[in-house]
Amino acid sequence: MMVVMNRRVAWLSAVRALIVNGGKSSGSSSSNRYISTAAVAGKPLESFCASRELDWRKSTMVMRMMCTASSSSKELTEKDDRKEKTSSSATEAKKKKDDDEDKALVSSYWGIARPKITREDGTEWPWNCFMPWETYRADISIDLSKHHVPKTFPDKVAYRTVKLLRIPTDIFFKRRYGCRAMMLETVAGVPGIVGGMLLHLRSLRKFDHSGGWIKALLEEAENERMHLMTMVELVKPKWYERLLVLAVQGIFFNAYFVLYLLSPKVAHRVVGYLEEEAIHSYTEYLKDIDNGKIENVSAPAIAIDYWRLPKDATLKDVITVIRADEAHHRDVNHFASDIHFQKKELREAPAPIGYH
Repeated sequence: MMVVMNRRVAWLSAVRALIVNGGKSSGSSSSNRYISTAAVAGKPLESFCASRELDWRKSTMVMRMMCTASSSSKELTEKDDRKEKTSSSATEAKKKKDDDEDKALVSSYWGIARPKITREDGTEWPWNCFMPWETYRADISIDLSKHHVPKTFPDKVAYRTVKLLRIPTDIFFKRRYGCRAMMLETVAGVPGIVGGMLLHLRSLRKFDHSGGWIKALLEEAENERMHLMTMVELVKPKWYERLLVLAVQGIFFNAYFVLYLLSPKVAHRVVGYLEEEAIHSYTEYLKDIDNGKIENVSAPAIAIDYWRLPKDATLKDVITVIRADEAHHRDVNHFASDIHFQKKELREAPAPIGYH
């Protein structure tokens, strides 16, 4: 009876061992798949079953631990890959930034490098065309209604010339004051640079000081150029308008150059009357903004920094400060013409440096 029971136990053990160890390779030893009858003989059935169940639990736990370790290893691998990609992206961005800086700084041999410039709030200064110390707050309280009444013959010639020049402008632009202002600024930036250049050459020839008028006229030209840079942000010029600018600038530069050589007093008077027309044009521009005919869009960033406008400034604010600048230029050029009419030279009167 005992022998029969032992045989049955051995058979059951062999079947269970085959199930548990069935996933192993066929090359393993047969003793791993079969249990001899002699090894089981003499052991109680309960003890043997408990022993086999414990082995089965251990093998299951090992399998679970292996799966967990595999999953953890996969997660660690993915995390390392993400870190490597992030590090690679940061390296590429830094390399690109260094390349851009290398392009900007063509050669460090000469020791030429722009110093780090910041705004008052500590943020980086974004403009290369003007610096923070060149910015200002426009004096909008200036009298816009002042007008020089032409009395002498040269004054009348200057006044009529400007009025004639306005006719084709009115026909071409009509009430498109954005385009008109853009064209006006391409012309208004010429007299200052021509006058400053000729005064500079005269100072070199005669070994005389200019009384600060070279700097004053160059400041005027730069201010008019900044008006143009602002208007270009607001009005994108079309190709035919760009061609018109080339033609007008070529004609006006040469004509004003000759006029300044022949009669500086008439040349400055012409500019004074041109600025009066500019004040009128910008006043009409503001009227159309107030009437809703022109959208009062946000001010360009360049205008906010140049005129120190509030961050929420609008187109109306920009046109207001530009009009004030034109009024100052009107006064400067009429003043310069008056000096010449009094038979004096510009260097004999103090130049209004910084007077925008």
